[in-house]
Amino acid sequence: MKTALITGANKGIGFETARQLLQHGYHVYLGSRDAQRGQQAADHLRAAGYPHVTPIQLDVADSASIAAARAAVGQQTPVLDVLVNNAGISGGYPQPALDTPLSTFREVFNTNVFGPIEVTHAFRDLLRQSPAPRIVNVSSGLGSLTLQNDPSWRFYSVKGGIYPPSKTALNAYTVALAYELRDTPFKVNLVCPGYVDTDFTDHLGDSSVTGAATRVTNVALLGPDGPTGQFFGQEAGSDLNPW
Repeated sequence: MKTALITGANKGIGFETARQLLQHGYHVYLGSRDAQRGQQAADHLRAAGYPHVTPIQLDVADSASIAAARAAVGQQTPVLDVLVNNAGISGGYPQPALDTPLSTFREVFNTNVFGPIEVTHAFRDLLRQSPAPRIVNVSSGLGSLTLQNDPSWRFYSVKGGIYPPSKTALNAYTVALAYELRDTPFKVNLVCPGYVDTDFTDHLGDSSVTGAATRVTNVALLGPDGPTGQFFGQEAGSDLNPW
């Protein structure tokens, strides 16, 4: 049975991505910063008929938590086929570039940039044991410098000094990682799930959680001829269906 680890998976897009990968026959390690909420999410999935789910306490902003999660997953499986770096925070809006406290910049970058990097580093040995490892980093169109400079883009006025730059940095890291792994079976890609109706957007989004998770799942399920180092999502005009 193939395996997947999803960070920030106790609710929203991460939870629905877990459900969809379970439907595709994966055993899912459901990462959650709060252990109790992760257990509740796993119990909900099991009650819905998906027994192959294991909650893992994982705070991507805490090195000790990442190391403990790696040890916990490694005790149960020698192979990880899919890593979805989904956990993220916005830092709150408005976030003026000049007046937002530096501590908030550090908090957001620690979760949105350094978190995915450290998780990837921690689990790379298990991923290397897979014949077809996939890394999916959940990003945002707000991190696109091209879109941010396009007055015709519908979110052109949504500027923030912290969250968008954190996703820009994640995008750049992902492209570099994909290039480094270009001659291996790895596929490393970015997905913008869209403006989604979740707690993250105060339920103001106009895209469903199911549709957003489908974008993530599709990239996680890429076949051997699929792309790597790419950005997928509605805002990029490049939704992907690998089937």
